[in-house]
Amino acid sequence: MRAAFPHVELGQTYGLIELGVLRAKSLSSDSLWVKVGGEGYDLRVVDGILQIKADSAMLGYLNAPSPFTADGCFITGDRVELNGDYMRFLGRDSELINVRGQKVFPAEVEAVLLECEAVGDAVVYGQANPITGKIVCADVEMRGSYDAAEARRLIKRFCPQRLEPFKVPVKIRFVDGGLTSDRFKRLRIGREGSI
Repeated sequence: MRAAFPHVELGQTYGLIELGVLRAKSLSSDSLWVKVGGEGYDLRVVDGILQIKADSAMLGYLNAPSPFTADGCFITGDRVELNGDYMRFLGRDSELINVRGQKVFPAEVEAVLLECEAVGDAVVYGQANPITGKIVCADVEMRGSYDAAEARRLIKRFCPQRLEPFKVPVKIRFVDGGLTSDRFKRLRIGREGSI
């Protein structure tokens, strides 16, 4: 985005239906590090997962376990890294793909796939595997005039240059459109357990 719009100031925001929109301040317009919070919000990170206590929060989900800790913090399910007052969102904990005990964030693999010249869009997910626990799979919309075999070869050569071996998609399925709605469904399922 910075390369395409060099004179535009880019920023991040963070919000949840359950708690509202928190103030956010990006470290810089080309950084993924952001400071979130502000008046009425207390944040903490427990085992890499962001928890937020808010002055104004929902009561809970109907017919579902409470998403709050005993002291009133909402467990967001968002896995983060900390750097002083700033954090970087890695992805939803429910989206993690566990390959032989190694953690794979779909968003990281999707970002690499989108750099490949044969890929127009991609959605990455895990699939059960009896040996590794899960394998990394990708649904891909092709870009350009590649046929499936050629696009698959390009992707299989491209990904290992930018990803650790356990993060490289094992299965690649080519689809025609609809990936944006698939991604939205995955995020909603990760947060609420159903659509």
